[in-house]
Amino acid sequence: MDVSGGSGQPRSGRDQSAEEHAEQATPAPAPDQAHHDPEPHDTPRPPAEQPPTNGTDEAQEPKPPAPPAPEAPQQHPDRSHAHAEGTAGTPGTAGTTGKGPARGPEPRGGLLMGRPFGVPVYVAPSWFLVAALITWVFGGQLDRVLPELGGARYLVSLFFAVAFYASVLVHELAHTVAALRFKLPVRRIQLQFFGGVSEIEKEAETPGREFVLAFVGPLLSLVLAGVFYAAMQTVEPGTVPGVLLAGLMISNLIVAAFNLLPGLPLDGGRMLRAVVWKITGKPMSGTIAAAWFGRALAVSVLIGLPLLTQSGALGSDAVDNVGMDTVMDALLAAILAAIIWTGAGNSLRVARLREHLPELRARALTRRAVPVQTDTPLSEALRQANAAGARALVVVDGDGNPVSLVREAAIVGVPEHRRPWVAVSGLAQDLTDGMRVSAELAGEELLEVLRATPATEYLVVEDTGEIYGVLSAADVERAFVKAMARPS
Repeated sequence: MDVSGGSGQPRSGRDQSAEEHAEQATPAPAPDQAHHDPEPHDTPRPPAEQPPTNGTDEAQEPKPPAPPAPEAPQQHPDRSHAHAEGTAGTPGTAGTTGKGPARGPEPRGGLLMGRPFGVPVYVAPSWFLVAALITWVFGGQLDRVLPELGGARYLVSLFFAVAFYASVLVHELAHTVAALRFKLPVRRIQLQFFGGVSEIEKEAETPGREFVLAFVGPLLSLVLAGVFYAAMQTVEPGTVPGVLLAGLMISNLIVAAFNLLPGLPLDGGRMLRAVVWKITGKPMSGTIAAAWFGRALAVSVLIGLPLLTQSGALGSDAVDNVGMDTVMDALLAAILAAIIWTGAGNSLRVARLREHLPELRARALTRRAVPVQTDTPLSEALRQANAAGARALVVVDGDGNPVSLVREAAIVGVPEHRRPWVAVSGLAQDLTDGMRVSAELAGEELLEVLRATPATEYLVVEDTGEIYGVLSAADVERAFVKAMARPS
């Protein structure tokens, strides 16, 4: 952007975007030509400095554009991809978290429980809420089945809640192990209100791998159900162990069955996506089909779950299905339907991100820059930039080696009458290794590099080390938003 000669204000403001779980920016024009300002200006317009913004899926940090993940979870962008499982009787959820390219430190995501296979496992604060709910509900059921337990039934119920989520963790670890086997990085596993989320940062390369990656979770839940059933045969029915084992068997069967339903963001939806992808050869076609199946599933849950409970098909007593119980059934159905509908929409958004990522090329987005000495007055540096048709300033040492980048926000903050007396070195940000970007970077690789070192400007260099120009985080953000706004 240019700094107006008299006003000292940028001609246009900064566009801001964030996804995940997911705030959306308003599309803004992106630079169209590599290395040069797409339109002539009288004065150089260095990249605008942006205040930190926060992403979603998770609190994220100062960043340039924010690609929605996705799956990634299905958070997968290639979908930042995340897979999610549901609690007993509830579906899994998948949050797409596309992540912005220049995010700061990774949020912890709750209480760290360990790092199996090197992947951190967190328990979100919301888990304690659902654990309390399961303890209360299961405790009421135990009072009818084992009235002699008295108050101790709530301790047994709490053990059931913990054991059930341990089963969900095994389910998630199955996805994690498969992802690691396919050399797909796993960001973390999080146990939360409606189950678990495995945040796999890249998409499987083939439909076969996608199918396997999705199927192993429900498969492990079915295996666990079989293990609990076998264990039931060794204990006496109507005892605490017998009731616990029966509850865990049924819960794992429900988790497996629900997640096998053919609609995103459930595992069955990812399996359907893989099948359509294999048939058509187009990942996007598979995503569209599975996402619309997911939306149809959301509507079915919203309407069908209350009807099933009222009809007694789920084992409820008809007398109990009135009043508050009916309201709770409808509320649960609405929550589950919203989760599934949102997850399906996120999957479509992340797929569109993956489709347009190759359009983000460092060489095409870079602003032409002129090198200036450390003690050069700002007014003289701007004059040189205007004469060269450049839009950015790079401070170099006596040998011509770049040492810092002049920040646009700092230029804007200097009144025009003071510019002859202000040296560019006082307005520059020192270069770090992470702020040097290859001109050949593009797509997800470019975003990963920017994410690793949050900054407002980056020095773009050729493979030979020659200065190519300056890449503004604001320009990347605008190009990203513009690409996402185009139809697939």
